[in-house]
Amino acid sequence: MRRCLDRPLAQLSDFARNCRGIAAVEFAIILPFMLVLYLGSIEAGNGLAVQFKAALASRAVADLASQYTSINNSTMTGILNAAATVVAPYSATGMVVTISEITTNASGQGTITWSDSLGGTAHTVGQSVTLPTALQIANTSLIWSEVTYPYQSSLGMVMTGTINISQSSYFYPRLATSITRVNS
Repeated sequence: MRRCLDRPLAQLSDFARNCRGIAAVEFAIILPFMLVLYLGSIEAGNGLAVQFKAALASRAVADLASQYTSINNSTMTGILNAAATVVAPYSATGMVVTISEITTNASGQGTITWSDSLGGTAHTVGQSVTLPTALQIANTSLIWSEVTYPYQSSLGMVMTGTINISQSSYFYPRLATSITRVNS
């Protein structure tokens, strides 16, 4: 009986040794894909966090501006610089923040009343703006903020280059029908 069991046990032992080799080969084949998947998920998570921060910065800037009846240069500088605080702990280097007031005419078509920008170019006063359909309300004013964040991967292994993440927000002025922009 013992002889009958010796041979299958030896074959089972040989099979176990061979499986370790197969597992090592399979691991070597799967490892690069798993690393790319892992690092890619980290980069995607960071990208989504930056997108969330850019949207939050856009809303914060529009919300701050909507609380004034008149904005001078130093107040506008503070409002625009608030976006850098919102995107922390991410760097604000290269971020463009633009805030404008849009006034609509009797048919709901918008034009820029005033505009300021940090790190970019402000819109031209009088420039026509196409508003979302729900905001094409006759004879109103809106605060329009735009934030563009140049996202670069922190790992640089899966994604290379820069992706510009852009977010914009519209707020109605809270304390007046429009906000006066004073250049002083």
